[in-house]
Amino acid sequence: MAGTFRLTLAQLNPTVGDFAGNAAKARAAWAEGKAAGAAMVALPEMYITGYQTQDLVMKPGFAAEAEEWIARLAEDCAEGPALGLGGPWRDRQGALYNAWFVLQGGKVHARVLKHHLPNDTVFDEERLFESAPVSGPYAVNSVRIGTPICEDAWFDDVTETLAETGAEILLVPNGSPYYRNKYDRRVNLMVSRVIETRLPLVYLNMVGGQDDQVFDGASFVLNPGADLALQMPAFDECIRHVDFERGEHGWRAVRTELVPLPDEWEQDYRAMVESLRDYCGKSGFGKVLLGLSGGVDSALVAVIAADALGPDNVRCVMLPSEFTSVHSLEDAKAVAQALGCRLDTVSIEGARDAVEGALVHLFKGTKPGVAEENIQSRLRGLTLMAISNKFGEMLLTTGNKSEVAVGYATIYGDMAGGYNPLKDLYKTRVFETCRWRNANHRPWMKGPAGDVIPERVIDKAPSAELRANQKDEDSLPPYAVLDAILERLIEGDQSVAEVVAAGFDRAVVKKVEHLVYISEYKRFQSAPGVRLTRKAFWLDRRYPIVNRWRDES
Repeated sequence: MAGTFRLTLAQLNPTVGDFAGNAAKARAAWAEGKAAGAAMVALPEMYITGYQTQDLVMKPGFAAEAEEWIARLAEDCAEGPALGLGGPWRDRQGALYNAWFVLQGGKVHARVLKHHLPNDTVFDEERLFESAPVSGPYAVNSVRIGTPICEDAWFDDVTETLAETGAEILLVPNGSPYYRNKYDRRVNLMVSRVIETRLPLVYLNMVGGQDDQVFDGASFVLNPGADLALQMPAFDECIRHVDFERGEHGWRAVRTELVPLPDEWEQDYRAMVESLRDYCGKSGFGKVLLGLSGGVDSALVAVIAADALGPDNVRCVMLPSEFTSVHSLEDAKAVAQALGCRLDTVSIEGARDAVEGALVHLFKGTKPGVAEENIQSRLRGLTLMAISNKFGEMLLTTGNKSEVAVGYATIYGDMAGGYNPLKDLYKTRVFETCRWRNANHRPWMKGPAGDVIPERVIDKAPSAELRANQKDEDSLPPYAVLDAILERLIEGDQSVAEVVAAGFDRAVVKKVEHLVYISEYKRFQSAPGVRLTRKAFWLDRRYPIVNRWRDES
């Protein structure tokens, strides 16, 4: 038997439905592995289709084309290392499976089918695929490899069966999306599998954004004893070669590159940048625009957009009314200048006068209030969408998770747009993220280094500026209090009684709970945004729009 085995790991960024583009990347990775003398080149779960496909994979033509591309890759990569990659497979009875194909010698050498189908958080795989019996190991150059596909490695039954049936190395292809601190959870689970089986384990994850999810890569290799032999970077496409050597007690990976991983603040920021970059790039938008108000949220979105696409591809628009302060005008200009982005100014005063004039006979005798305030917000949305339509620039929304949670946003107004980079970032984290970005710059950022968000923007009291002397705290608890309550109600699924027991005023907690429930209809119509937590609004947290239940505990 061979005493060494070289495995090439391709941590790549596929695009859903781009079979030709995904296959071209696969061929290039295979060629790199061949040149390096690899016995096998591995790509992530469902690579050929991109991930997640959602219901698209159930269209017979889509799944059939994926299999055709797998067959083409087998022919193209016949002379050289084996190629492993994920894709759908339909059996003769019509059952659809999440599969991983091993291509060698011009054909499908082995096919592994996923056993455990995740059906929580953002995953609906029981809706899409059939659960298959546990597949056994396959041989590449006389080395027996077991491949638990993603979720299969989160349970001990699949890896135990593979070890008992002769697997010598565990190779786990993944489509594992990011949420804060998920890497630690992955490593802890994979350490358990290594300890249980006493086998080396390769954890290969994809990178890149897809709709609300971003895949963070950070692939790694563990040896028996849970020693880290390889750590690949987070979020970057990359190809690495890992050598296994057979010893008295089986195979071990030779320790190689151990890339330090960024902290949670940098990972969150990188996730927001990469998700926007891929959302635009994969959907065909080269430029974006946003309303730059002089406040902290729109400033952070402008910086994220500049880092994702480059300042020349970001248009900022100031939309002042009589309630817009001089400070806000100055701060918006300062942010745009610091970034090097274009700044246009369009007053909404004339449009507001026209709308209010058209409504005066209906509103006569009523007290001015939210309706009049929201005319301003909706006129801003109308103006920004007109600019978007005229110049083909995607409009970004700028509401943070705190505002999205309690509905402190105007539907068809400041909620208008195609993507929201802050949708899963609470207001208190917005402030800290601004400070982090001012103090840090990385090569993957296309915007300039330095203090791109003036300290005055971060420190001033938040305001929608829809009436004179308005402050967010006129309507909401202070954000430190609001966010603490929201994290308990949303992330923690705590009862009202539990939140009150933690030291919060019951009346405030009940008000926040009420606002969360009555704002569901707004979230139902809101723009998608990157997932940073395990309870992001959309697939992670699915609540009815009509709901009369309240927690009276």
